[in-house]
Amino acid sequence: MDKYKQMKNNSLDTICAISTAAGSGAIAVIRLSGNDARKITEKIFYPASKSKKIFEQPANTIHFGTIRYNEKDIDEVLVSLFKSPNSYTGEDTIEISCHGSPFIQQKIIEILIDNGCRLALPGEFTQRAFLNGKMDLSQAEAVADLISSQSEIAQKIALQQMRGGFSSELANLRERLLWFISLIELELDFSEENVEFANRNELNKLVDEIITHLSNLTNSFSLGNAIKNGVPVVIAGLTNTGKSTLLNCLLNEERAIVSEIHGTTRDAIEDVVNIDGIMFRFIDTAGIRKAHDKIENLGIQITYNKIKEAAIVIFLLDISETTTKNVEILDNMLNTIDLEKQKLIVALNKIDITNKSEVSDYLLKLQSSGFQNDIIPISAKKNLNIDKLISGLLYTVNIQKLDNSQTIITNSRHYEALSKALDSMKQVKKGLITEISGDFLAQDIREALFYIGSITGNINNDEVLGTIFRNFCIGK
Repeated sequence: MDKYKQMKNNSLDTICAISTAAGSGAIAVIRLSGNDARKITEKIFYPASKSKKIFEQPANTIHFGTIRYNEKDIDEVLVSLFKSPNSYTGEDTIEISCHGSPFIQQKIIEILIDNGCRLALPGEFTQRAFLNGKMDLSQAEAVADLISSQSEIAQKIALQQMRGGFSSELANLRERLLWFISLIELELDFSEENVEFANRNELNKLVDEIITHLSNLTNSFSLGNAIKNGVPVVIAGLTNTGKSTLLNCLLNEERAIVSEIHGTTRDAIEDVVNIDGIMFRFIDTAGIRKAHDKIENLGIQITYNKIKEAAIVIFLLDISETTTKNVEILDNMLNTIDLEKQKLIVALNKIDITNKSEVSDYLLKLQSSGFQNDIIPISAKKNLNIDKLISGLLYTVNIQKLDNSQTIITNSRHYEALSKALDSMKQVKKGLITEISGDFLAQDIREALFYIGSITGNINNDEVLGTIFRNFCIGK
């Protein structure tokens, strides 16, 4: 049996783990949770004030003393006491703050295990919090997202979800759907009397509202996923347009080789940088041209693959090329990307080799050719107008969505469940239009309820729980 399927059966065990990062540090925190947490701590902890017994102390208190085993002092520690049900896990919980020596940490863990603890599995503390009703499943997943967040915005989204913002939206949807399905199923009980309890006009209105709500949530996933994992930005263009120079400029380091030789970059080079709280994953690619070198051709194919995967494409043009050639290049690029799903930023590079009036004339010629997108004139070599390019990136991400109460979906499991719930609700809408019988409507609504419930854990199975919690760090 999978070890995560056994967690419910082993819920009476007292578990322990190191909750701070691995390695040496000033302090480390070791966590215990379970019915015997206080009893086990009592065996090995000797408070400085000998009159204090951990078992008798009030909740939410901290006590100084020594961890001692076999009459040997191990470390001076602080012990924090949290009592059921007012703890993270909902169980009696002890946190031991010791010195951060790896030897001391492991020794205390060994002592705890010798006295009846079991080493916790990854995510087991949070799973117990879920099983004990301290949080729902989406909130538990947000804990992992909060721990791994690498930007202010990713932290903000995870914190909002951990506090139940997303859960309350889903609870409201479920409540409204449950009310209507109860009326429809009541109709089925009185089918012979041909009684209609559920007003079809009201149901139509509700279905439209829920479809709109679910559509907004699923549509937010592209932004949320990019924020969570870094917005993928591909730097593309012909050979020698300054792509590697621009990458180095954006990263503020010599990350890519810069050369006047065409075709220097043969593979995609990636790095991540935090700009105003947003993680951008910049990808420098091989220059696009007709190459006769097999390796370079492979690099160019990678370029096109990366362009398809990008959220944003920064396409570099060389001001030293003719406008006719650059218009042709732009037309080819517009046929390559999907402007409905991807954003295109055009950067006219090497403006340091010409004057302002020539740059203005060049821009007018490009725009008069029918190209409607904004073009940002830059010099990657001289760091000219890079601030405008960065402003364009920030604007393109459209981060103002996070300034209101709209929920942003960052979890692929949630996205999949919401997409299936949306499909089910579209079937309900279709059934209302074609006036199908109530039992078919009820079935489609039940499916939507199932998928929405699977997000928060109202409906779950051991396999889903195992998949979620095994990705947590041990001690959380």
